Amino acid sequence: MNKKKIAAMTAALAIAIPLVSSCSSASNGDSVDIMMDVGYLPKHAPFFAAVAEGFFEEEGLDVSLMPGSGSNNTVTSVETGRVFAGFADFGVTVMNQGRGAQVRQVNLLQARSSYAAVADKESGIESWDDLKGKTVATEGAGAMVSMWPYALNQLGYAEGDINVVHASSESKIPGLLAHQWDANLALAVSDAPALAALGIEPVVLNWADIGISLYGNGMVVSNETIEKEPEKLEKFNRALQKGFLWACENPEKTYKDFNAEVQGYEESTILLALEEQCALNWQSDTTTDPFGTMSDEGVQEMIDVAQEYLGMDPSVSITPDQVYTNEFITPINKGTVIAAPSQKK
Repeated sequence: MNKKKIAAMTAALAIAIPLVSSCSSASNGDSVDIMMDVGYLPKHAPFFAAVAEGFFEEEGLDVSLMPGSGSNNTVTSVETGRVFAGFADFGVTVMNQGRGAQVRQVNLLQARSSYAAVADKESGIESWDDLKGKTVATEGAGAMVSMWPYALNQLGYAEGDINVVHASSESKIPGLLAHQWDANLALAVSDAPALAALGIEPVVLNWADIGISLYGNGMVVSNETIEKEPEKLEKFNRALQKGFLWACENPEKTYKDFNAEVQGYEESTILLALEEQCALNWQSDTTTDPFGTMSDEGVQEMIDVAQEYLGMDPSVSITPDQVYTNEFITPINKGTVIAAPSQKK
């Protein structure tokens, strides 16, 4: 692919990234603000569907969605009371809790991390074995580069078996398409749809496939909210859980709900992002755990990873019960059929 075409295609993708300040339900119920982890992306479509299809309104909640600027800022915004809840990376949340942040994860919407290596199908890369001797790019200060030794250990590779170069988030896809490197260390739920939007068939090598089944993003609220507004939090969680699962079963309608608020993305891009997002709902195909729930074992693994790979002070004593609670989750098991409130009217 020539450089002019790459530039034109990536410019088109950049234009498609919308600047939308909020999405709000139309009810006059109890007000709730939800901040995303980053600016609106197709992976956020289930949130828009949950609002549009009346799940929050059914619980008497008037929800406004807000774009984010990184999970760190989202966690801070929750702790300081700027927003009621935030969609944030689990590892980033644990890091903030290790520094004293008075927040907890209350609803795990990604039971598995979306960490992956993403390549162009035409590169010939089809499996993790194909990456040996190749070059991958990632952001220099990202969690994935910090955890890369963990991935190499799982692969049985030595440092240097796969060359890692640092690149800005804006240059990763152009560099990949220009063959400056062979794959990107990236979030599958974001980068695979971005490649697809450019007409490129992505190859996704999930970290989960090499035994790294860490928690991904979940909902964070402040300890003050847990103490003072437990009933509101339970209603919020129930609406979000049902809305999320409904969105995964109704992708075409979810696309329309998202596109009504955030324009510029092709339907195929949103549907692929939704497929990637929904693949993270459950830790395994055979799980019997209710949607959104966490375990002491899973959370302790995140604490251990934060201390070993992410730079959290190992002398900090933090326990799973300080990190999460399932207290406000209404159990919904895999296979449960959910009807949208909008369909009941």
